[in-house]
Amino acid sequence: MKAVAVPQFKAIPQVMDLPTPQVKPGTILVRVTAAGMNPFDWKLIDGILDGKMPHNFPMVLGVDGAGTVEAIGEGVTHFKPGDNIYGQFIHSPIGEGSYAEYVVVPEKAAISMAPKSIPLLEAAAIPTAGMTALQLLERLGLKHEQTLLLVGSTGGVGSFIVQLAHMQGIYVIATVSSEEGAARMKKLGAKETINYKKLSVEREIRSKYPSGVEGLIDLVSPQTVFKTMTSLVKVGGAALTTAFVADKESLRARSITGGNFETQGTPASLDTLADAVDSGAIKVPVGEVISMEEVAAAVEVSRKLKGIGKTVVRIG
Repeated sequence: MKAVAVPQFKAIPQVMDLPTPQVKPGTILVRVTAAGMNPFDWKLIDGILDGKMPHNFPMVLGVDGAGTVEAIGEGVTHFKPGDNIYGQFIHSPIGEGSYAEYVVVPEKAAISMAPKSIPLLEAAAIPTAGMTALQLLERLGLKHEQTLLLVGSTGGVGSFIVQLAHMQGIYVIATVSSEEGAARMKKLGAKETINYKKLSVEREIRSKYPSGVEGLIDLVSPQTVFKTMTSLVKVGGAALTTAFVADKESLRARSITGGNFETQGTPASLDTLADAVDSGAIKVPVGEVISMEEVAAAVEVSRKLKGIGKTVVRIG
């Protein structure tokens, strides 16, 4: 089968011919239609889990995927051949990822039935970004008409946050870097946008919201900038970062809840997202569809945090 893999840590991804994996007890064999790209993909290349989990080399990349069940192993009860599924295909050992024509995934992984109203190609863009957005908002705990400052809105996670927050009646202020980004965020449900290349986010928020916003989600900022952003949250509010740069003491000093955030992939979250897609409440923010041969270049774009929407790798 064709797969995108690296022969060792820090290597450039390449398309390889590898053996098709064989289904084992408690697993399912999936014929992959598409894989969704995430920043975690290049972090795996760099060895973020080295020493924490076993790895197989060549290491097939890819966490998110969508495809059709080809076969099921002994003991599998939740899926059957022909089911269209999606989710996070990552499992131990690391290196049996979704950037491949076939992948074997444990039945107990964060996988579920794919949304019925969209192609599998689009479904592959949902899992990590969608679950991250859903769980960020759940943990933030904002209520109807409360204000959310969203820093780093135009990528996959941000695009889902804007839509899910809009569904809940939350007033979203999204930071953007272009007029095109502003227009897209407004279309998805943001009430305000701030072009950080032209305006000071800090000055704009302090001017319009002198007592502060109720919540902050920051998807991109380094520690010093995140600390500045948290100063825009009112005392007793909530702030979350996916960059693991929160200082608990400074947040506690102003009675701000939150801090560092890590997604927990669950079938329940995937089912919630599938329902929202099938009801028409959210649209999947596919930014670009690429071939397996284009993955190496796309990884470099992702490293620079320049992505717009979600990049999807067409596999099958």
